[in-house]
Amino acid sequence: MEPNEGTFVLHTENTKKGKINHVHLVDVPGHSRLRPKLEEFLPQAAAIVFVVDALEFLPNCRAASEYLYDILTNANVVKNKISVLLCCNKTDKLTAHTKEFIRKQMEKEIEKLRASRSAVSTADIANDFSIGIEGEVFSFSHCYNKVTVAEASGLTGETVQIQDFIREYIKPLAQTCINRLNLRLDSYAFGL
Repeated sequence: MEPNEGTFVLHTENTKKGKINHVHLVDVPGHSRLRPKLEEFLPQAAAIVFVVDALEFLPNCRAASEYLYDILTNANVVKNKISVLLCCNKTDKLTAHTKEFIRKQMEKEIEKLRASRSAVSTADIANDFSIGIEGEVFSFSHCYNKVTVAEASGLTGETVQIQDFIREYIKPLAQTCINRLNLRLDSYAFGL
């Protein structure tokens, strides 16, 4: 299993002066073996789309929260103020959890991580930055960079919120990198 790279044009992207704005995409699946590969791409990333499975969320909540915590406290992400989209995939399914539920559960898990990791000596902490406001319960609004939560369905093509996020945070005509993290063992292409 390796990260996948490619260049694409958003379906609704208009051309300016005959030029098409391309977006460079790097898909780093969330498998634990591939997580170190993410570090290679973060210095040039313009944005991160962190994908969670809204159907299988609860059994994976802790692992997803730990991975997101590591990203949100990464020096490259903090210093470059890389925006993060927490994308809840498969929300078209009847038994899928809502983006609000997923956001609240991940904030609770990250709060637990903050407490447990702050109790460890700073020499043992691999993260470069801490997140949150001391004395307050963690919220994504406390992060150094902007964290947005959205719903999507790769199967039905409901990806408007992802496309809007890309348009907002990716500079036109620039060769950029978006890291889409998928917390399933296999990679899922949205077909943007």
